[in-house]
Amino acid sequence: MITLGIDTSNYTTSVSLYDGERIIKNSKKLLPVKGGARGLRQSDAVFHHTNQLANVFDDAIDGFDGRIGAIAVSSRPRDVDGSYMPCFMVGVNAARLLSSVLSVPLYTVSHQAGHIAAALYSAGKLDLINSRFIAFHVSGGTTEALLVEKGSEYPFDISIIAKTLDLNAGQLVDRVGLMLGLHFPCGAELEKLALKYEGTLTARATLKGADCCLSGVENICARMLADGAASEKVAYACLMNIRQTLDSMCDVLTEKYGDLPLVFAGGVMSNSLIRKYFMAKYGAYFAEPAFSSDNAAGTAILASLLSKKEEV
Repeated sequence: MITLGIDTSNYTTSVSLYDGERIIKNSKKLLPVKGGARGLRQSDAVFHHTNQLANVFDDAIDGFDGRIGAIAVSSRPRDVDGSYMPCFMVGVNAARLLSSVLSVPLYTVSHQAGHIAAALYSAGKLDLINSRFIAFHVSGGTTEALLVEKGSEYPFDISIIAKTLDLNAGQLVDRVGLMLGLHFPCGAELEKLALKYEGTLTARATLKGADCCLSGVENICARMLADGAASEKVAYACLMNIRQTLDSMCDVLTEKYGDLPLVFAGGVMSNSLIRKYFMAKYGAYFAEPAFSSDNAAGTAILASLLSKKEEV
């Protein structure tokens, strides 16, 4: 059975198709952001999603001649009470129309759950859905460590076990990137710049229990730049401090919860400097960049899993 996933997050319009074994199409388009801007207002995000969802959908189904058996859509950022962002309603309304016209089931899931499912799929570890593991969701809108366990009705239950107390890691990346004259969103350009740095530096983490604080890193990078540090060194310092922070959080959480599998998802986790380190130290699982940044692949996968649960 082919399932369709739709995700209209704050910066990407996404549509994916899944055949029960593989993602057969993963179409997405970034929302346009004016040069120098730090992001988009929700009203602008809603407008841009409305404007480009049809084109992304056309790309996803180009050449597709099968039958869609179920649809899932990201309707909220997280699986917690009160989690809401207006931009997700663009995808929800489109999914409701498609479900009605095609007479197929519609499932609403969280953007965060979609990220986790996409990361597991990309890493070849979808079987972990039936077990207990720790997932890090690290992006512009979220920096959280999550305890993921097998669910009763939902494919898995998610509990927040650690989080940022100020800036999200993706916000930090973008703020430092804009300091350096990069284009928003700055992640890819900041990584390229950091890879040019050939020196070493000391990175530190600021934790309160397992929770982290990242705003101090922005100040460190601003001081470095004001003191004349090269752009590539500032970019490297930003990423190394994020890496050290996540590493320190892992130390605290593995001591508390045991040696559980670690899964990393979210746009910041497409960074090669961070990914290689955690794979080597912890044997952690990462999504490939196409499935790490915002996408609807995990949402399509969840549609398949939820449909199978109903058949049992």
